[in-house]
Amino acid sequence: MLEFVEVSKSFWTGERRKVILDRASFRVELGSSLGILAPNGAGKTTLIKMMAGLEKPDEGHIYRDARISFPLGFMGGVVPRLSACENSRYIAQLYGLDADYVEAFCRWVCGIEEYFDMPIGTYSAGMRARFNFALMLALDFDIYLIDEGMPQTTDAEFNRKAGSILAERLKNATVVIVSHQAQTLEKFARRAAVLRDGHLYEFDTLEEAKQLYDYDTQGA
Repeated sequence: MLEFVEVSKSFWTGERRKVILDRASFRVELGSSLGILAPNGAGKTTLIKMMAGLEKPDEGHIYRDARISFPLGFMGGVVPRLSACENSRYIAQLYGLDADYVEAFCRWVCGIEEYFDMPIGTYSAGMRARFNFALMLALDFDIYLIDEGMPQTTDAEFNRKAGSILAERLKNATVVIVSHQAQTLEKFARRAAVLRDGHLYEFDTLEEAKQLYDYDTQGA
């Protein structure tokens, strides 16, 4: 379970106070995936980072009674001066997993050959994305966090391999996905919510959430 209780979060932009959440309370139960619609600039990435524990709330409490992934695409836990091999083993130890297994799995999924033993700081953006995706797949989570849909690389074989592994994982996992496009949520969640003016409006179906979201964006 992942639960927000009276959570508030805001930022000072230099001109005004940007409110992300205003005393928001909601719960994500295991087995009940959630899609969240929000326009660009509403705070989708901040919300997903708060779920992962990467951002702290200004007020309120966030309870995590499940294994929750870092957001797809997040590279904050990776040390650029270390190789993918060293990073995979280090993170395996943080999660209490078999370092040999995590290294071998990431090496196989990435398919970047000798670059796997070179510093990540020397990688192209595509290679870094491949390693990050492989690392997330190597770890086993109850709730997967996805910001703006599935990451894609220019390598079709990697996309096919990683995509099929993730699809298999998600059969038995819960997903929280945030996006500004309703079609991005359709593959992952039936239940949906709309992030609007610091409040999260929950609905039983994506279609209901889409009606409010479309009304807001068309009226904007």
